[in-house]
Amino acid sequence: MQRIYLAYSRLISSVRLDYHRYLYDKVNWDNKLIAIKGPKGVGKTTMILQHIKEAFPDSTKALYASLDNMWFSAHSISELAEYHYTHGGTHIFFDEVHKYKTWAQELKNIYDSYPNMHIVVTGSSLLQLEEAMKHDLSRRCRVYELQGLSLREYIKIEGKGDFPVVTLDDITRSHFAICTEITSKICVLPLFEKYIKEGYYPFYNEEGDGYYDRIAQVANTIIETDIPAVSALEYETLQKAKHLLNVLAEMVPFTLNVASLTSSLGISRNSLLKLFDLLCQARLTHSIYTCKSGMKQLAKPDKILFDNTNLIYALASSIDSGTVRETFFCNQVGHSHKLAIPEHGDCLVDDEMLFEIGGRRKSFNQIKDKTDSYVVADGIEVGMGNKIPLWLFGFLY
Repeated sequence: MQRIYLAYSRLISSVRLDYHRYLYDKVNWDNKLIAIKGPKGVGKTTMILQHIKEAFPDSTKALYASLDNMWFSAHSISELAEYHYTHGGTHIFFDEVHKYKTWAQELKNIYDSYPNMHIVVTGSSLLQLEEAMKHDLSRRCRVYELQGLSLREYIKIEGKGDFPVVTLDDITRSHFAICTEITSKICVLPLFEKYIKEGYYPFYNEEGDGYYDRIAQVANTIIETDIPAVSALEYETLQKAKHLLNVLAEMVPFTLNVASLTSSLGISRNSLLKLFDLLCQARLTHSIYTCKSGMKQLAKPDKILFDNTNLIYALASSIDSGTVRETFFCNQVGHSHKLAIPEHGDCLVDDEMLFEIGGRRKSFNQIKDKTDSYVVADGIEVGMGNKIPLWLFGFLY
């Protein structure tokens, strides 16, 4: 057990406090049981270590443990919680909980057995966390999700400027003033171009030339480990998920031809739709439905995008600029808004605002005479009227 405390001490002493992710101040750290989920590498571990360092002058009151530590091959989290509690501990932080087989049941027992113990857990396997939250912990736990970096956060990390978050209403009503203010201080378009290629995951500045390899490894782990842990799909079907990602990587956004895909992949319609659902839950892809179909489980998505633009550059052999634009828009806006495919235009947001996404010369032809409609244009610094620069949607969080 001494190893756990020594590792905790080393990590706390080395964690930096000069930058916090957008979610840091939104978490109600007073809740008794908190789960923070998000793809591997988005900063969950750093965030909880920062909180410990800032909130616990007496560091013995808190304890951090990563459940992929070898210590847990012979010991339980219940054993660690008992020791920490009986030695005056009040808060315990379990990282990478999905690496520990019986974590959900043991957390429930710890929650019920230690009335004054506060527990925070993180996990990179969104599928396994989702499954546990549906059952064992659904009524006890407050769940937060940490997304990858926004363009605004990326600019701050790069040391180019610290700008406030804007809302979607701010963008549609005051984009000219906001863009003028930002572009008077930085050259935003070169930063935006770098971000869409290699700025979504915070580890972009650690990997160098290996950045895309690491993203590919994350995708591979999801398919080979995370999906089998929560799905009854056969092994051969799960292997088709890799092929499916390769197929999607070579396509521009389109209305899905399920019959063609099931034939080329050699799987049933239900298995294909289940794969779509699992890949979307794992934040590898983003499924978007028409206004009429809604987001019913195992309904056919009307458009499939990768979750973020960095995944496109990591997995696709050729890049379509239209796909990149739509992916960026849906990733940043879909973080806190409802998206749907409209009859006209590219994206309907919150059942009200209609957006057509394109290059700098994109016109209003496809959405003319539509109320509350906007053109989102790439390659421009500042827009006019209802024409808004694409990059500005990267300031929503």
